[in-house]
Amino acid sequence: MEKPSGVWVVAACFNEQAVISQFIERVLAVSEVERLVLIDDGSRDDTVAHICAWQQRQQKLGDPAPVTLLELTRNFGKEAAMLAGLDHVNGHCGAAVLIDSDLQHPPELIQTMVEHWHDGAEVVSAVRDDSDQESFLKIASASWFYRVFNALVDTIQLRDGAGDQLILLNAFAVEALITMRESSRFFKGLLPWTGFRSVEVPYQRVTRLAGQTAWSPFKLFTYAIDGIFSFSAIPLQVWTALGVVVSLVSLLYASMIALRTVLFGIDLPGYASLMTAVLFLGGIQLIGIGVLGNYIGRIYVEVKGRPHYFIRAIHNS
Repeated sequence: MEKPSGVWVVAACFNEQAVISQFIERVLAVSEVERLVLIDDGSRDDTVAHICAWQQRQQKLGDPAPVTLLELTRNFGKEAAMLAGLDHVNGHCGAAVLIDSDLQHPPELIQTMVEHWHDGAEVVSAVRDDSDQESFLKIASASWFYRVFNALVDTIQLRDGAGDQLILLNAFAVEALITMRESSRFFKGLLPWTGFRSVEVPYQRVTRLAGQTAWSPFKLFTYAIDGIFSFSAIPLQVWTALGVVVSLVSLLYASMIALRTVLFGIDLPGYASLMTAVLFLGGIQLIGIGVLGNYIGRIYVEVKGRPHYFIRAIHNS
């Protein structure tokens, strides 16, 4: 049986009705693209209707485009939507391109990425250049996250500016990614963990043409914390070490008090110092319990083994 060799594009959609038609046309304009697979991640606007209407227009023109829409039953999150797309294309293509559908990442770059794949690259990652049009605060916070992640995780290192918004995977990388079914998925870490060699292609991300991003500062912070806890147990080790240090300091302080009492007698303890010590130790304990609870919560979610997504319908043109 001949091995598939075409390039399929996988794009998650969430409230992209204003740009989705233009996105489809620009992706299909790339000559190397064999099929486009869209995953609607529970959009609250008319994204699904716009895609279906576009498919129907092409059918009426007698030129049905190679577009497939996977309509999820609700919003499962981008990671689950990408997994649904990779599950669908696995075994049907020689390479899959993951791209966001908001047109901040140029679909025309797919042509260059495919050329690197033809030259033997296993993974081709689009990396933002220094002239990115995002705000200074967002760029600075992202850079801070990469530094913290790389300091805490010793198994992999993340490249500052690299992401999952535009990336090409060969068939072996696709198969490897879908075999990892953990509930807390951090794609930016899962891909380098597989060990496939990556070629980087620089690009400049542009301002959104329409709509608003679904990634609020809180969601970005939660996603960053999720990535660190998914790949490192160092937070647990840090609080263990901190507990040892606090215990030693407490023991030393208790010894000083005992010695002072023996030498100079008992004096009236200070209320302020006592409350400071109690509140400090209480805060340390609560933070430590929170870190431990984060890991336990992941175990709780993982052992339930629920599916990552459900598909309501598949629309083919």
